[in-house]
Amino acid sequence: MACSGSIFNIRSDLNRAVFQEGQPAANLICMRLRAEQGKLKIEHSIIDGLRPVLERLLRDSPGIRSVIPGVIRPVRNARGLPNVRITVPVTNGWKAIALSAGARQELFISTDLSKDELELALHSACHG
Repeated sequence: MACSGSIFNIRSDLNRAVFQEGQPAANLICMRLRAEQGKLKIEHSIIDGLRPVLERLLRDSPGIRSVIPGVIRPVRNARGLPNVRITVPVTNGWKAIALSAGARQELFISTDLSKDELELALHSACHG
């Protein structure tokens, strides 16, 4: 079950494997679990248009340790360009909500930046 370019651990292959929907379990899709210098965790889907924003954010903001995309839910008022807003502090940074393409996605941003600094960085990444 070796996958070139992937970060698979023998003990956790079954936990981390990603399968194509509707395909037999034997058709394992190997994917990179980390992107942008190991700071963007890509284990699940990311809503349309958000990945380039997150990559710009990580490239331009060295104070951000990592971004972990979370749950995606459909919403009616998420149209146009991706928009990200900070919601609450968490243990090692901030939780944010991204809106785009009729969906919202939780983002967990590990950083020491203040809320104002992170909002400024997000604004420039979304509109840059």
